[in-house]
Formats: sequence, structure tokens, C-alpha cells
Amino acid sequence: MQLYCLNIKEYIGVPGGITLSQIASILGDRLPFRPVCATVNNKAEALSFPLYAPKQIEFADARSPLGRRAVVRSLCMMLYRAVATCLPGLTLRMEHSVSRGYYCRLFTSDDTPRNVSPDEVAMIREEMCALAERELPFERHEKLTSDVIEIFKAQHLDSKVLLLETTGELYTTYYTLDGLADSYYGPLVPDTGCLRVFGLESFREGMLLLPPSAEDPQAAAVPCEQPRLFKAFTDYLNFNRVIKVSTVGELNRVVQRRETAELINVAEAMHDKLLGRISDEIAARYRQGGARVITLAGPSSSGKTTTTKRLAIQLMTNLMTPRMISLDDYFVDREKTPLDSTGDYDYEHLHALDLDRLHSDLRRLLAGETINLPTYSFELGRRIDRERPLRLDPGEVLLIEGIHGLNPELTAGLNTDEVYKVYVSALTTLAIDDHNWISTTDSRLLRRIVRDHKYRHTSALSTLRRWGSVRRGEERWIFPYQENADATFNSSLIFEMGVMKDYAEPLLRQVPHDDPQYAEAYRLLRLLEYFTPIPADQIPSTSLLREFLGGSSFRY
Repeated sequence: MQLYCLNIKEYIGVPGGITLSQIASILGDRLPFRPVCATVNNKAEALSFPLYAPKQIEFADARSPLGRRAVVRSLCMMLYRAVATCLPGLTLRMEHSVSRGYYCRLFTSDDTPRNVSPDEVAMIREEMCALAERELPFERHEKLTSDVIEIFKAQHLDSKVLLLETTGELYTTYYTLDGLADSYYGPLVPDTGCLRVFGLESFREGMLLLPPSAEDPQAAAVPCEQPRLFKAFTDYLNFNRVIKVSTVGELNRVVQRRETAELINVAEAMHDKLLGRISDEIAARYRQGGARVITLAGPSSSGKTTTTKRLAIQLMTNLMTPRMISLDDYFVDREKTPLDSTGDYDYEHLHALDLDRLHSDLRRLLAGETINLPTYSFELGRRIDRERPLRLDPGEVLLIEGIHGLNPELTAGLNTDEVYKVYVSALTTLAIDDHNWISTTDSRLLRRIVRDHKYRHTSALSTLRRWGSVRRGEERWIFPYQENADATFNSSLIFEMGVMKDYAEPLLRQVPHDDPQYAEAYRLLRLLEYFTPIPADQIPSTSLLREFLGGSSFRY
């Protein structure tokens, strides 16, 4: 049969039943890297995947987005194997990504957290290194789900058992490593020999698993301190344990028992409580002469707009009057906008804003003067003249929403106590199971796909194509400053993926199979398959999720 290999841009003749790994061996030096996985007709597959009909294939190395995901998943399974060897009887949970790594904890058989000593971490790390030296294969299997459930029950993988019991799939793919079974959301690398570069360090009460650095794949990522982000994650993980919904299987069980109304009410109340706390702190600082300017920043689709509006309501309950300005009106004229590496206008660049005008206006407002707010026309690409007077009277505070709200340069010239900074992000704490977490980035991407279609008439394909540029902008202009925040608001909702399922799936299915973005669309569709759908009519009109679904009682 004939296969078309995108890496060499040629057809190659191979026998039916050949695996991707065998094809890579045939190509040899024609591949300029060691592949760790591949796409087959734009679907990610492990190199053990067999081919029986003509396909288009493309191999990926460990530095590609597809390869990096495969490496991280494989490191998780190698860590699981090492923990089972060194500390048998304990449950490993991969909780979330933080500090350039992945935070994991151990639990006893009665679900009690167990702290891990530095000596134990060193022992587990040594075992992982030994596994890497042995170059053991990650063996891919596919069996009846009922059989896989029995395998997982024998290994006490209760979260995986519940997930499979609530999804209703007939067959399930799983992997084995040195006799131990596990399942992962996506392909793994061929063997442990691909995993010689990693780090495992003591971190808080658990461990931090560090993948290869994106900048230098020959070295493990170097952790950075993110105490505010870690606390925001931890608070929600504790909340999840209280309401007994920490994994997708537990969420599905709630939905299937028709108990979602209470879950939704509790999750929405949690948002109100967190915003109330932030409002109380702002009010206390304001009474001491500070916090007259409140900035809210966060990555794309984190829900900044609704968070700003709901925080404004909470401030009113503290007898304060919020006045809002949009950074969009401070854009420089289009021809003065900085250019990105491709020569396009970079509207996410800090200096796409008229900082001199903004700084002047802020100083004058805090001095009690009246300013005329600028008005920017996106249609014309320049500022237009319009009367928009603004003055801050006693009891009034200024709310500024925008991606640069945490950047010190945005409010340069103001005293630090005059500015209160809020970081907004959808820090997803719901896990697929104990060894598979849901990426915060994936949650935001699904929100954006649904929102762009509804409000901007943009296809999922267009959103997916744009997402890489959006992420690069976030890495440059948002994430380096997130620890500057005075408060972090987690905008995620424990039930939101179940609601998003019915909205996002039809849009993702419209992505053409012959487009490279189909690999990402297919990955997201696979993620959504785990969820039992939740009807959107149960979501209140004040919910942050309404910013993306429509039906909000707020005006945008």
C-alpha cells in the first residue's frame, strides 16, 4: 500500500499491518530527528499504531507540541510505575500544572493525603532514572471496556474505573509498562529511553515533576515560585473534595443522578464568595487611602469582562461606586502599532497602547480633575473626537480591564498603594482521573471557540489557527506578571465542560479532516467524549459561563 509522509513529502510503499515505528526505521536518516509519536490523517497516534490502508502520516519529535504532550504523559506513567515500586499501596494523583512542572501528591488507601519526604522523592527519582536506562516499551492495548475495568480494579485505580463506568465506551485503549497498566488521554512515546531528561523535586507536601525545558530539551525545566497561583489551585482542590467532585467520573455520576442543580448553585456561590472577599479587601485598602485604581488582567477567555462586572456589583455592596474604562480606547493609531515577527500588527503588544495619554489621564483623575476619555474606532483604525468626560468623585474607584493590567509599566507613575491588581484565570481543577488532568489552556480554548462562533461568526478552524499567536502573546505579556497580583480569581466552574460539550462538539466537527488543525480539533473532541452533557438551561443568567454561551443578564 502507498502512504504519503509529510516529513519527506513523498509516497512510500509498505506492507499492510506495518507500524509507525517500523516506518520510521525504514526512513532512517531521512527523518532529521528521533520521532516520539505521529499523526495519521491528522490524528495523533503512538508509534506502535499499525496501518492497514493508505494514509497520510507525519512524524513528530519531542520538541513539537504533539511530542511534548506525549513526553509529559509518558513521564507520568513512568512516575506511576516508580511510585508503585518504591511506595506500594499509595495512590498517585497528578493535580495540576504550576511552577513550570506538574504537582503530584500521594494518598493512602482511605484517601488521606500523605506528605512525601525529600528522601522518598530522591528514591522515586532514582527508580525513574533506572526505568529510563532500561528502555522499557510502553505497550499499547485495546480491549473491551469491561475487561479494562477489571484490570484497573485489580490495581485500585478507582478514578479510572468510575470514568469508564460512566462513559459507556465499548472498547478502551490502555498501556502497560513493566507489567503495570494505565490509560492516558493521547499517545505515549515508544519507550522509557525517550525520557532520560526530567526532574522530580520535593514541592510543598508532594512532588513537582519537571519535563524537558522548552528552551533547552537537553535539560529539565527549572521551577519558578508561583505561590499565589498555587494557593488558587489548592483552594479549589479543597473545594472539590468537600463537594466530592474531583474527577470527570464523579461529575458524570452527579449528572446521571440528576443532581446537577445543587452542584451548579454551590459552584456559582463559590464565585460570589471569592469576589466578595476581593471586594472587601479593596474596600479596606480604599478606606486607608489606597486602591483607587483596580486593574483586572488575565489570558484570553478567562472571563475578565464578567468578572469585572460582578466585582463592580460587589464593590457597590461595600458602598463604593465603580467607574470603568477600557484599554481598547487607548490604542495608538493603526500605523503606529508595533509589528510582530511575521510583519503583522501586534495588538497585544504593550506599546500598542498610548501609555503617555493613559498615564496622564490616571494622574489627573486621582488628582480630582476631569478628563475626556479617548474613543478608538476599530473600523477606522484611529482615535476619533467625542465628548466623554470622566471624573472620580469621593467613594468612586476606577476599574480597568485588559491583558496588561498586571504590567508595572501600565500604571507607572502611580503609588503602588493606589493600585489594586486582580489576576483572572480559568484554573481548571477537575481531573479526568488521578493521572490525567484537564489543561487550563484547553478550557479557555473551548470557551473561545464557542464565543468566537456566537459573537464573531468565526469558525472553530479560524480560532484554532489563531490560538498559537494568542498563546505567544500571553507568554510574553501576561504570565510573567501574574504573581504581581494582589488577588487571584479562579474563573473556572467545576461543571463547565459538561455544558460546553453540546456547544463545542458541533463546531469542532466542522474542522476539515485534511487541515493540520484537525489534530487539535480531534484531541478536543476526544476530551469532550469523557463528559456526560449538562443542559445549559440550568446555568443562571449571572454566571460567568454566560459570557461565552449567551443569555447573560449583563450587557457586553
